Amino acid sequence: MDINLLRGLITVLSLLVFIGIVVWVYGKDRRQQFEEAANLPFADDDRAHRA
Repeated sequence: MDINLLRGLITVLSLLVFIGIVVWVYGKDRRQQFEEAANLPFADDDRAHRA
């Protein structure tokens, strides 16, 4: 196996992993979970100011 072939395969594999992550993140099933996670820092805001 040539080193350039190995580099090419790693590049293609990395691109496929990147595309897979993008599809996973922007999938319709995950949107609600990510919106809830984005609002977590604001969830306990009222209790922190009362103390």
